[in-house]
Amino acid sequence: MSNLDLLSYRSIVMSEHGEDGVLKKIFEIIGEGSKWCVDLGALNGVHGSNVWHLIKERGWSGVLIEADQTYFEKLKQEYAGLERVHCVNTFVSFEGTQSLDTIFVQTPLPQVFDLFSLDIDGNEYHLWESLSEYRPRVMVVEFNPTIPNDILFIQPRDMKVFQGSSLRALVELGKRKGYELVAANEVNAFFVLKELFPKFGIKDNSIEALHTNHEYETRLFQLYDGTLRISGYNRLLWHNLPLDVEKLQVLPKWSRYYPARIHENGSFRALKYWVRKFPVYQLLQQVRSLLK
Repeated sequence: MSNLDLLSYRSIVMSEHGEDGVLKKIFEIIGEGSKWCVDLGALNGVHGSNVWHLIKERGWSGVLIEADQTYFEKLKQEYAGLERVHCVNTFVSFEGTQSLDTIFVQTPLPQVFDLFSLDIDGNEYHLWESLSEYRPRVMVVEFNPTIPNDILFIQPRDMKVFQGSSLRALVELGKRKGYELVAANEVNAFFVLKELFPKFGIKDNSIEALHTNHEYETRLFQLYDGTLRISGYNRLLWHNLPLDVEKLQVLPKWSRYYPARIHENGSFRALKYWVRKFPVYQLLQQVRSLLK
Protein backbone atom coordinates (compact mmCIF):
# COMPACT_ATOMS: atom_id res chain seq x y z
CA MET A 1 0.00 0.00 0.00
CA SER A 2 1.36 3.43 -0.92
CA ASN A 3 1.35 6.37 1.44
CA LEU A 4 -1.73 8.05 0.01
CA ASP A 5 -3.90 5.03 -0.67
CA LEU A 6 -6.15 5.65 2.32
CA LEU A 7 -7.20 9.03 0.96
CA SER A 8 -8.04 7.41 -2.35
CA TYR A 9 -10.88 5.61 -0.53
CA ARG A 10 -12.61 8.87 0.35
CA SER A 11 -16.39 8.80 0.17
CA ILE A 12 -19.07 10.93 1.75
CA VAL A 13 -22.14 9.68 3.56
CA MET A 14 -22.34 12.48 6.11
CA SER A 15 -18.68 13.41 6.58
CA GLU A 16 -17.25 16.66 5.21
CA HIS A 17 -14.06 15.61 3.43
CA GLY A 18 -14.58 11.94 2.64
CA GLU A 19 -13.73 10.64 6.11
CA ASP A 20 -16.51 8.02 5.82
CA GLY A 21 -14.66 6.14 3.11
CA VAL A 22 -11.27 6.46 4.77
CA LEU A 23 -12.61 5.07 8.04
CA LYS A 24 -14.38 2.24 6.24
CA LYS A 25 -11.05 1.21 4.72
CA ILE A 26 -9.18 1.57 8.01
CA PHE A 27 -11.57 -0.82 9.76
CA GLU A 28 -11.39 -3.24 6.86
CA ILE A 29 -7.65 -3.36 7.50
CA ILE A 30 -7.63 -3.59 11.32
CA GLY A 31 -11.06 -5.15 11.83
CA GLU A 32 -13.96 -3.91 13.91
CA GLY A 33 -13.41 -4.51 17.59
CA SER A 34 -15.93 -3.35 20.15
CA LYS A 35 -17.90 -1.35 17.55
CA TRP A 36 -17.98 1.63 19.90
CA CYS A 37 -17.25 5.20 18.81
CA VAL A 38 -17.09 8.62 20.43
CA ASP A 39 -17.85 11.88 18.67
CA LEU A 40 -16.86 15.04 20.52
CA GLY A 41 -18.35 18.07 18.83
CA ALA A 42 -21.24 16.03 17.44
CA LEU A 43 -23.41 19.04 16.51
CA ASN A 44 -26.80 17.72 15.33
CA GLY A 45 -25.46 14.23 14.73
CA VAL A 46 -25.69 14.55 10.96
CA HIS A 47 -23.80 17.58 9.64
CA GLY A 48 -20.19 16.64 8.88
CA SER A 49 -20.49 13.54 11.07
CA ASN A 50 -17.68 10.98 10.94
CA VAL A 51 -19.70 8.42 12.92
CA TRP A 52 -23.26 8.61 11.50
CA HIS A 53 -22.63 5.91 8.91
CA LEU A 54 -21.06 3.61 11.52
CA ILE A 55 -24.01 3.94 13.89
CA LYS A 56 -26.87 4.06 11.42
CA GLU A 57 -25.56 1.72 8.72
CA ARG A 58 -23.19 -0.63 10.57
CA GLY A 59 -24.91 -0.94 13.93
CA TRP A 60 -22.18 0.59 16.08
CA SER A 61 -22.74 1.98 19.57
CA GLY A 62 -21.66 5.49 20.43
CA VAL A 63 -21.14 8.30 22.91
CA LEU A 64 -22.00 11.58 21.22
CA ILE A 65 -21.09 14.77 23.04
CA GLU A 66 -22.40 18.23 22.19
CA ALA A 67 -22.33 21.33 24.40
CA ASP A 68 -24.73 23.55 22.41
CA GLN A 69 -28.30 23.01 23.63
CA THR A 70 -29.94 23.68 20.26
CA TYR A 71 -27.70 21.21 18.45
CA PHE A 72 -28.09 18.74 21.30
CA GLU A 73 -31.87 18.64 20.98
CA LYS A 74 -31.50 17.80 17.29
CA LEU A 75 -28.84 15.22 18.17
CA LYS A 76 -31.24 13.44 20.52
CA GLN A 77 -33.95 13.48 17.90
CA GLU A 78 -31.62 11.98 15.31
CA TYR A 79 -30.77 9.01 17.53
CA ALA A 80 -34.06 8.68 19.40
CA GLY A 81 -34.94 5.06 20.10
CA LEU A 82 -31.37 3.77 19.74
CA GLU A 83 -30.42 2.54 23.21
CA ARG A 84 -26.87 1.85 22.07
CA VAL A 85 -26.34 5.59 21.47
CA HIS A 86 -25.63 7.80 24.47
CA CYS A 87 -26.04 11.54 23.82
CA VAL A 88 -24.34 13.80 26.36
CA ASN A 89 -24.98 17.51 26.68
CA THR A 90 -21.93 18.93 28.43
CA PHE A 91 -19.01 21.28 27.97
CA VAL A 92 -15.92 19.11 28.14
CA SER A 93 -12.80 20.29 29.93
CA PHE A 94 -9.36 18.93 30.80
CA GLU A 95 -9.95 17.73 34.33
CA GLY A 96 -12.52 17.29 37.08
CA THR A 97 -16.18 16.40 36.55
CA GLN A 98 -16.10 17.60 32.93
CA SER A 99 -13.03 15.62 31.89
CA LEU A 100 -13.31 12.97 29.20
CA ASP A 101 -12.42 10.15 31.60
CA THR A 102 -15.14 11.26 34.04
CA ILE A 103 -17.76 11.59 31.31
CA PHE A 104 -16.88 8.25 29.70
CA VAL A 105 -17.04 6.30 32.97
CA GLN A 106 -20.71 7.28 33.29
CA THR A 107 -21.48 5.45 30.03
CA PRO A 108 -21.08 1.80 28.93
CA LEU A 109 -18.11 2.79 26.73
CA PRO A 110 -15.39 0.11 27.00
CA GLN A 111 -11.89 1.27 27.93
CA VAL A 112 -10.62 0.05 24.56
CA PHE A 113 -12.99 1.25 21.85
CA ASP A 114 -12.75 1.61 18.10
CA LEU A 115 -12.98 5.27 17.15
CA PHE A 116 -12.69 8.70 18.71
CA SER A 117 -13.60 11.59 16.40
CA LEU A 118 -12.38 14.83 17.99
CA ASP A 119 -13.44 18.13 16.42
CA ILE A 120 -14.01 21.18 18.61
CA ASP A 121 -12.09 23.83 16.63
CA GLY A 122 -9.35 24.52 19.14
CA ASN A 123 -8.44 22.38 22.11
CA GLU A 124 -8.20 19.00 20.40
CA TYR A 125 -4.54 18.68 21.41
CA HIS A 126 -5.11 19.25 25.11
CA LEU A 127 -8.24 17.11 25.35
CA TRP A 128 -6.52 14.19 23.64
CA GLU A 129 -3.56 14.66 25.97
CA SER A 130 -5.89 14.64 28.99
CA LEU A 131 -7.45 11.27 28.08
CA SER A 132 -5.73 8.64 30.22
CA GLU A 133 -8.13 5.84 31.20
CA TYR A 134 -9.49 5.04 27.74
CA ARG A 135 -7.68 3.85 24.62
CA PRO A 136 -9.29 4.38 21.20
CA ARG A 137 -7.89 2.14 18.46
CA VAL A 138 -8.37 4.93 15.89
CA MET A 139 -8.25 8.70 16.39
CA VAL A 140 -9.57 11.28 13.93
CA VAL A 141 -8.39 14.68 15.13
CA GLU A 142 -8.89 18.08 13.55
CA PHE A 143 -5.77 20.24 13.11
CA ASN A 144 -5.34 23.83 11.99
CA PRO A 145 -4.76 23.55 8.21
CA THR A 146 -3.29 27.04 7.89
CA ILE A 147 -0.16 26.00 9.80
CA PRO A 148 2.60 24.54 7.57
CA ASN A 149 3.88 21.00 8.14
CA ASP A 150 7.20 22.06 9.64
CA ILE A 151 5.75 24.25 12.40
CA LEU A 152 5.02 22.92 15.86
CA PHE A 153 2.27 25.10 17.32
CA ILE A 154 0.13 24.22 20.33
CA GLN A 155 -2.65 26.60 21.24
CA PRO A 156 -3.00 27.66 24.91
CA ARG A 157 -4.60 25.10 27.25
CA ASP A 158 -7.69 27.22 27.68
CA MET A 159 -11.24 26.26 26.73
CA LYS A 160 -11.99 29.92 25.98
CA VAL A 161 -9.37 29.94 23.21
CA PHE A 162 -10.19 28.71 19.70
CA GLN A 163 -7.00 28.68 17.61
CA GLY A 164 -6.20 25.06 16.82
CA SER A 165 -2.86 23.26 16.89
CA SER A 166 -0.58 22.19 14.07
CA LEU A 167 -0.49 18.74 12.55
CA ARG A 168 3.14 18.35 13.65
CA ALA A 169 2.13 18.99 17.27
CA LEU A 170 -0.58 16.33 17.06
CA VAL A 171 1.79 13.82 15.46
CA GLU A 172 4.30 14.29 18.28
CA LEU A 173 1.54 13.96 20.89
CA GLY A 174 0.25 10.84 19.13
CA LYS A 175 3.68 9.23 19.26
CA ARG A 176 3.93 9.91 22.99
CA LYS A 177 0.53 8.29 23.49
CA GLY A 178 1.36 5.28 21.32
CA TYR A 179 -0.18 6.23 17.96
CA GLU A 180 1.05 6.52 14.39
CA LEU A 181 -0.25 8.75 11.61
CA VAL A 182 -1.80 6.85 8.67
CA ALA A 183 -3.53 9.65 6.71
CA ALA A 184 -4.21 13.38 6.71
CA ASN A 185 -6.77 15.16 4.55
CA GLU A 186 -7.58 18.87 4.40
CA VAL A 187 -8.32 19.25 8.12
CA ASN A 188 -8.29 15.85 9.83
CA ALA A 189 -5.46 13.56 10.88
CA PHE A 190 -6.05 9.80 11.17
CA PHE A 191 -4.07 7.90 13.79
CA VAL A 192 -4.01 4.22 14.74
CA LEU A 193 -2.48 2.46 17.72
CA LYS A 194 1.20 1.77 17.15
CA GLU A 195 0.69 -1.99 17.28
CA LEU A 196 -1.87 -1.74 14.45
CA PHE A 197 0.29 0.42 12.19
CA PRO A 198 2.22 -2.44 10.50
CA LYS A 199 -1.07 -3.71 9.03
CA PHE A 200 -1.11 -0.72 6.68
CA GLY A 201 2.24 -1.38 5.02
CA ILE A 202 3.05 2.32 4.96
CA LYS A 203 6.81 2.75 4.54
CA ASP A 204 6.88 6.51 5.11
CA ASN A 205 4.26 8.05 7.39
CA SER A 206 6.02 11.37 7.79
CA ILE A 207 3.91 14.51 7.67
CA GLU A 208 5.51 15.48 4.35
CA ALA A 209 4.50 12.16 2.79
CA LEU A 210 0.95 12.00 4.14
CA HIS A 211 -0.16 15.62 4.28
CA THR A 212 0.23 17.13 0.83
CA ASN A 213 -2.78 19.46 0.79
CA HIS A 214 -1.57 23.01 1.46
CA GLU A 215 -4.50 25.00 0.08
CA TYR A 216 -5.15 26.88 3.35
CA GLU A 217 -1.56 27.88 4.04
CA THR A 218 -0.43 31.49 3.76
CA ARG A 219 3.26 32.24 3.31
CA LEU A 220 4.87 35.55 4.20
CA PHE A 221 8.10 36.64 2.56
CA GLN A 222 10.11 39.86 2.43
CA LEU A 223 11.79 41.78 -0.36
CA TYR A 224 15.18 43.48 -0.14
CA ASP A 225 13.63 46.91 0.27
CA GLY A 226 11.65 45.86 3.38
CA THR A 227 8.37 45.19 1.60
CA LEU A 228 6.37 42.22 2.90
CA ARG A 229 4.40 39.98 0.53
CA ILE A 230 2.17 36.93 0.93
CA SER A 231 1.38 33.97 -1.27
CA GLY A 232 -1.10 31.13 -1.02
CA TYR A 233 -4.40 31.42 0.86
CA ASN A 234 -5.20 35.13 0.99
CA ARG A 235 -8.23 35.26 3.27
CA LEU A 236 -8.92 34.76 6.98
CA LEU A 237 -10.07 31.14 7.25
CA TRP A 238 -13.14 31.58 9.45
CA HIS A 239 -13.96 35.26 8.92
CA ASN A 240 -13.54 35.08 5.12
CA LEU A 241 -11.98 38.54 4.98
CA PRO A 242 -9.19 39.32 2.50
CA LEU A 243 -5.68 39.72 3.89
CA ASP A 244 -4.69 43.34 3.18
CA VAL A 245 -0.96 43.12 2.47
CA GLU A 246 -0.51 46.86 3.03
CA LYS A 247 -1.74 46.50 6.62
CA LEU A 248 0.95 43.88 7.17
CA GLN A 249 3.79 46.28 6.29
CA VAL A 250 6.28 47.14 9.03
CA LEU A 251 7.78 50.07 7.09
CA PRO A 252 5.80 52.86 5.39
CA LYS A 253 6.30 53.12 1.64
CA TRP A 254 8.59 56.16 1.87
CA SER A 255 11.14 54.26 3.99
CA ARG A 256 11.22 51.05 1.98
CA TYR A 257 14.58 50.94 0.22
CA TYR A 258 17.56 48.61 -0.09
CA PRO A 259 20.19 50.00 2.36
CA ALA A 260 23.16 48.83 0.26
CA ARG A 261 21.76 50.05 -3.06
CA ILE A 262 24.01 51.78 -5.62
CA HIS A 263 22.45 55.03 -6.83
CA GLU A 264 21.95 55.38 -10.57
CA ASN A 265 23.05 59.06 -10.51
CA GLY A 266 26.82 59.47 -11.00
CA SER A 267 26.99 62.78 -9.14
CA PHE A 268 25.23 61.30 -6.15
CA ARG A 269 27.66 58.36 -6.11
CA ALA A 270 30.61 60.78 -6.20
CA LEU A 271 29.18 62.85 -3.33
CA LYS A 272 28.67 59.69 -1.31
CA TYR A 273 32.28 58.71 -1.95
CA TRP A 274 33.67 61.98 -0.57
CA VAL A 275 31.31 62.03 2.43
CA ARG A 276 32.70 58.67 3.46
CA LYS A 277 36.18 60.23 3.58
CA PHE A 278 35.27 62.59 6.45
CA PRO A 279 36.31 61.42 9.94
CA VAL A 280 32.88 62.30 11.30
CA TYR A 281 31.33 59.72 8.96
CA GLN A 282 33.53 56.99 10.42
CA LEU A 283 32.56 58.09 13.92
CA LEU A 284 28.87 58.01 13.07
CA GLN A 285 29.26 54.49 11.65
CA GLN A 286 30.88 53.31 14.87
CA VAL A 287 28.08 54.80 16.98
CA ARG A 288 25.53 53.20 14.70
CA SER A 289 27.15 49.78 15.15
CA LEU A 290 27.08 50.17 18.92
CA LEU A 291 23.37 51.05 18.87
CA LYS A 292 22.37 47.98 16.85
